[in-house]
Amino acid sequence: MNNSLRILYNGSAVPWAEIPLVDSGQFLQSILDATGHGWRVVSYFGIPARAEIPLVCVLADKVESRLAVVRTVADDNRFPSIASLCPQVQLFEREIAEQCGLLFDDHPWFKPVRFHHPFLAGRDAWNRPAGEPLRVGVMDYFQVAGDEVHEVAVGPVHAGIIEPGHFRFQCHGEEVFHLEISLGYQHRGIEADLLGGPHPRTLQHMETAAGDTTIGHGQAHCMIMESLAGVKVPPRAEVLRGIALELERLANHTGDLGAIAGDVGYLPTASFCGRIRGDFLNMTAVLCGSRFGRGLLTPGGTIFDLTSAQRDDLLKRLADARRDLTDAVDLIWSTPSVMGRLEGTGELSQELALELGLVGPAARACGIKRDVRHDHPFGIFRMTHLPVATAFHGDVCSRTMIRWQEAQKSMDFIEEQLRQLPGGGHRTKASPCRGQHLAVALTEGWRGEICHVAITDDSGRFARYKVVDPSFHNWQGLAMALREQQISDFPLCNKSFNLSYCGFDL
Repeated sequence: MNNSLRILYNGSAVPWAEIPLVDSGQFLQSILDATGHGWRVVSYFGIPARAEIPLVCVLADKVESRLAVVRTVADDNRFPSIASLCPQVQLFEREIAEQCGLLFDDHPWFKPVRFHHPFLAGRDAWNRPAGEPLRVGVMDYFQVAGDEVHEVAVGPVHAGIIEPGHFRFQCHGEEVFHLEISLGYQHRGIEADLLGGPHPRTLQHMETAAGDTTIGHGQAHCMIMESLAGVKVPPRAEVLRGIALELERLANHTGDLGAIAGDVGYLPTASFCGRIRGDFLNMTAVLCGSRFGRGLLTPGGTIFDLTSAQRDDLLKRLADARRDLTDAVDLIWSTPSVMGRLEGTGELSQELALELGLVGPAARACGIKRDVRHDHPFGIFRMTHLPVATAFHGDVCSRTMIRWQEAQKSMDFIEEQLRQLPGGGHRTKASPCRGQHLAVALTEGWRGEICHVAITDDSGRFARYKVVDPSFHNWQGLAMALREQQISDFPLCNKSFNLSYCGFDL
C-alpha cells in the first residue's frame, strides 16, 4: 500500500490530522490501486456545506482485516469519475454529486440517487434550469430499441403495505433485457439530522435507519461512540449484543425462507415460517421487551441484563424453534416442484458480484467468502469463530440455501453463548467523544455489511456521519440477476435478495 492511506481497524478511531491529504490524482489512483489488489470500497462520501468539498474514501482488506482511509479536497464543482474503471463507486459518486453539488466528469450513467436538494446551497450537479424543482423519479431511463421490445413500469406505489420503489423493465416478450431500479421516494434526511450530534435521539435514529435491522445499525453506532470515547465494553455486554444480532438474523432469515416458499405457491413452509419468525422475535423481546430489539443497546454496553431464568427460557425456546424450523425448511428441499422453481432462477456470476461489490448472503451465494464477523471481527466475534457459509450458483436456490445454513450457525452460536454467559457487569459509563477524529465501524447485519463513519469537529460533535446499509451495495445485483430472465420471475428474485428501501433512502 502507498503512503497516502491511513491504516486502521474495525471499531477504531484516528486523529483527522493523521489521514494524509493528497491531490485528486493521487486520491483516485490510491482507490484504483487498492481495489486492483483486492480491497473494497466500503464508504465514499463528501463533507457538504463547504466551499471546498473534502472527499473521504474508506477501503477494506479482508486478508489482514485492515481498513484504510484516504482523503482529498475538490476545489471546483467538477471531479473525475472512476466508475467505468471501478464500478463499486458509481453509486457513491452519484450520491456525492447530489449531496455536495459536484459534477463527476465521464460518469457512465450520471443521475440522481434520492432526488433531494444538495446540502450545499447554490450548487446543483444536475444542471437544472434556474428555479426548476428536482422531482422524485423524473429522469431519463435506459431504453432498449427494436421490434417487439416493450417497457414495463412497476411502482413506485405497490399493492399492500410496502415502501415505494420504481422498477423499469425493458422486455422482449417475457424475457427481461434490462431492469433499472429507481429509489429515493422516501428520503428521510437521517444523515443531515445527525450533524452536530450525538443528540439524545441519535441512537433511536440509528435503530430505525432500516427498521428490520435495529441491532445491526445500533451496534455500529455504539461502536462509533465507544471508539471516539475510548470506552471498553464488558465481556457480558459483548455476548448479549452478539446474541441479539444473531436473533435478528434468525428472525429475518426465517421470514425470507417462508416468503420465498410463498412466492412459488408452496404454502406449508410459508405458513410455518411466518409463525416461527414470531418465535425468534419473541426471544428478542425476552432480552429487552421489544421484539425488534429497540432500547437494548447503549454506548458502553446494554441497557438490560439477562437473568438465569431468562437464559433458561431462551434455551428452551431456541430448542423448540430449531426443531420447527428444520421441519419447515426440509419441506423445501424434498419438494421437486419447489426446487424446480428455485434452481437456475436469477443467476448472478461471481465475477459480476465482485465487480459490483455485493455483500451479505447475496455475495456468499455467488461463492464470495465475505462476512464482517470473519473478515473484520467485532465484539464477541473477536473471540468466537463463526464459519462462513457459501454457495456457488448465485441463483435463488443458492440465496435460499445460504439463509438456512446461516440460520443453523446462528442457532448454534446463541446456544453456546447462553450456556457460557460470562459474569460481571453489562455496561460501562460512556464518555465524551474526542474532537477532530474519524471513526469507522463495520457490523454484519442480516442483509450484509453495515458501515458507519463519523468525523468529529473540535468540540467532539459530528461534522459528518455517513451510513452505508448493505442494500446500497446490492440493489444493482438484483437488477443484473433479472437479465435474460422471465419477467414473471421478478417477485421471486426480488424476495431472494429482500433489500431495504428505507435503508437505501437515508
